[in-house]
Amino acid sequence: MRAVLFSLLMLVGVSAAVPDEAKAGPRDGAPDSLNAIAESYVMLILDIGELEPGYVDAYYGPAEWQVAARAETETPAQLIQRAGALTDRLEDLERNGGMAGASPAEVQRRKYLAAHVSAAAARLRMISGEVMSFADEAEALFGIRPELPPLESFDPVLAEIDALLPGEGSLTDRVIAFRADFVIPKDRLQPVMDAAIAECRRRTAVHIALPAHERFTLSFVGDKVWSGYNYYLGDAASRIEINSDLPIYTERAIDLGCHEGYPGHHVYNALLEQTFVRERGWVEMSVYPLFSPMSFVAEGSANYGIDLAFPGDEGLAYERDVLFPLAGLDPSTTERKARLAGLMRKLARAEYTIADAYLAGRIDRAEAIRLVMHYSLFSEARATQRVRFIDVNRSYVINYGLGRDVVQAWVERQGADHWQGMETLLASQILPVDLVE
Repeated sequence: MRAVLFSLLMLVGVSAAVPDEAKAGPRDGAPDSLNAIAESYVMLILDIGELEPGYVDAYYGPAEWQVAARAETETPAQLIQRAGALTDRLEDLERNGGMAGASPAEVQRRKYLAAHVSAAAARLRMISGEVMSFADEAEALFGIRPELPPLESFDPVLAEIDALLPGEGSLTDRVIAFRADFVIPKDRLQPVMDAAIAECRRRTAVHIALPAHERFTLSFVGDKVWSGYNYYLGDAASRIEINSDLPIYTERAIDLGCHEGYPGHHVYNALLEQTFVRERGWVEMSVYPLFSPMSFVAEGSANYGIDLAFPGDEGLAYERDVLFPLAGLDPSTTERKARLAGLMRKLARAEYTIADAYLAGRIDRAEAIRLVMHYSLFSEARATQRVRFIDVNRSYVINYGLGRDVVQAWVERQGADHWQGMETLLASQILPVDLVE
């Protein structure tokens, strides 16, 4: 890691040396603590990352800890044993009076660590070959159990879209043909994305105090299973990548700008770093395990952030007045486009049912692609990419639609100032289970 990040952790009082007890726990007779457990947790996550590339989504803690993880790879069985020991330590801490007099924030910290250790243990069991049902896996990794509605329950929505876009050919073909008028030409992608992200940032900064030095870089890539990705680098910096292999529509410029940037992943990670790593020295927040409850909050808040930043018809107006001219497109059909987008959003959870059947082997890959084309109204290329995403990330798909709905409901229960509720969530260790209680 960069020297500046190492220096940052030193400033907040986190030891850069790899302590002997980071893996094994405190020495005999030494009192345990949440700080000691947090160090052991970070080492566990880094070691799992050596077994599974991509598992560690971000890390900006002490560089020596990452070096140590790379130097000696442990087996899944050894790491499962360490996860179990961490769970025992967290339980013992409460049982033996170690949490006596703890503040509400410290109580939540212990709960947060316990949930993430549990998710890490589940992921290790999967790496070892354990197979869970889609819903069991989602609950074990992300801390919330999805419902799997029957696919026919989405047929009324398809019927509404059929009425909106009448004509010959399949509904999927008609939707693709209609949406072709809203594809951003590749030679206009940079100015359109720059404008969209800048507007997302402007709207967010009105309500949330961003770190003074926060920043990001933007690049276009290809051959990815995702449409956009935020790589958080620490020190309030991100690298945002946009997959330009498939068509990018004008509304996706807003979606990606908010989701990957403001008030989405970039802001979420920057506020976590500022609140916990810089101000409190809670080292567990310097590592982001992808398959964890953290991702449910991250993806859910990033998707809800789109609606928060562009409520009502404001997104449509911004597309029409700013993005369409930048892209050289005709804005005359934007109203029907918005109605279509609202209906397509209602189809999001069909993917969970399809993924469940596909991952369980009840349908093959070709049928999964066909069903995604039919129920998500995607082209064959886009549906194939989405099934590739399911191959790689499995039950992670619940974090988008279900995550958005759960986050939205929680934020809007907090009061009339939804931005305040959002900021509270983004700078917290609130878990998915807390959002539904």
